[in-house]
Amino acid sequence: MMNIGYTINNNLCTGCGICEGVCNKHAISIVTCSGTFRPQIDSTKCNDCGLCLRACAGAEMNLKEYSDSLFCDAGIKYDQYIGKYHQCYTGYSNDNDLRYHAASGGLTTQFLIWLLENDKIDGAVVTRFKKDAPYMVNTFVAKSKEELIESRSSKYAPVTHAKMLRLIKEAPGSRYVVVGVPCQIQSWRKAMKIDKDLCTKIIGLFGLYCSSSRTFNFTEYILKERNIDMKKLSYLSYRDNGCLGGLVAKGEDFSFYQDYQLYCHPLRSIFVPRRCLLCVDHYSELADVSFGDIHIEPYLDDKVGVNSVIVRNKYWKDLLEEVMKKGVITLDEINVEILNASQKSAKMKKDRNMRFVALNKALGYNIPQYGEIDKKGVDLKTIVQYVHNRIQQFIGSKRIFWFLIPLLKKKTKVV
Repeated sequence: MMNIGYTINNNLCTGCGICEGVCNKHAISIVTCSGTFRPQIDSTKCNDCGLCLRACAGAEMNLKEYSDSLFCDAGIKYDQYIGKYHQCYTGYSNDNDLRYHAASGGLTTQFLIWLLENDKIDGAVVTRFKKDAPYMVNTFVAKSKEELIESRSSKYAPVTHAKMLRLIKEAPGSRYVVVGVPCQIQSWRKAMKIDKDLCTKIIGLFGLYCSSSRTFNFTEYILKERNIDMKKLSYLSYRDNGCLGGLVAKGEDFSFYQDYQLYCHPLRSIFVPRRCLLCVDHYSELADVSFGDIHIEPYLDDKVGVNSVIVRNKYWKDLLEEVMKKGVITLDEINVEILNASQKSAKMKKDRNMRFVALNKALGYNIPQYGEIDKKGVDLKTIVQYVHNRIQQFIGSKRIFWFLIPLLKKKTKVV
């Protein structure tokens, strides 16, 4: 099969939406399906040119090949979990309000604001909640400080970059940054390799650490469980009010808060898409700069917000350090051992998820092609873990079985 139908039929789609943008025949549209985003093909327009499949990271992504070609500055280093990198930092925005209301330290948003206000970029592809539907997300090109602030904090919901590729190509200016999770960054890299015009418009890809996505059912369930009417929402944030933060839901006559670790962690993999079980990239290894939390002492003692940051080329390293010297952000170097110790999902993806890939191959399923990557064997533990996760996901995908979720919840305490 020469089009994205291969990815759809083999349940390998990540929902990134890049296939829609690279299709010259406008034969692909992104729709919501089973709690997430999926491409839909108009067979009357498709000519099987193969561009959409070539840009699809869900079906194939040789991380090492791309990384070797992208990050080759002098002084570049390598780590088996992080990939190529120049330097790792911890830090935060020196704007206390921004820092407090971001998911971690507000570095992503603060850095983008500085780049925009200092004429380094013309805009950034980011995601915010829809004003008329606060539980739905909207990806757009932010061109002001106010719009960037609207996009701060984590979105535990499906996010698609559909329409962004064409929007960037048609937008005035030639200095755009794209912010996304690993699978989105991977597809942007593939699209930029296919379409050289994109390379003249995009000067940076900013990645976000990602342990896994969540379906729209996740938001529906947590709100229903707390008797919050989605139709009456005026504000929703998955992680607000300090480091790690928590669920904030507001309406005309109500205001709700619960710590992130108490509402999210107990749900295990119940609302995680199957494709996330086959992902081996936690740190957004193909991003120029990657941002995330840091879950380890002494940073856990901070209740306002701290980020960890990975920089993969000298240009962005110099810019980050310039922003620090201006007093806009605080940065401290950190070694990779501490960073990896704080990110359990990074090791899990390179080990457990790679074993899940091997298991699916052994079962006869088409799997994501990752090229040169350590091959893992399949043992009884792998089979048990995979079956356990798939049962949870099946229950999460069928509302009729949601009454079982309280029985599956994991006991979690706030750190």
